[in-house]
Amino acid sequence: MNPLLWPSRGIANGLGLAWWARVETRSPDAVYWFGPFVRRQTLERALPAFLDDLRAESPASLEHQCLRTGRSEPFTETPDLAD
Repeated sequence: MNPLLWPSRGIANGLGLAWWARVETRSPDAVYWFGPFVRRQTLERALPAFLDDLRAESPASLEHQCLRTGRSEPFTETPDLAD
């Protein structure tokens, strides 16, 4: 990744204009956030490798969507099992 783009990604993310992939899996139940990207095309080029990594974990299902938003930690969300 080009280090010159880091500041623009941070600014875009802070303004809620960055592109993120929201990936939801079942069994294990989790939501993964992949980003930020300044351009949707850049996200779409990088996303297949990320999805392949998640598919290697053999989830029961995997769905994704590309969203323009701002995100902060956590980038992986799981159901609260502390009940």
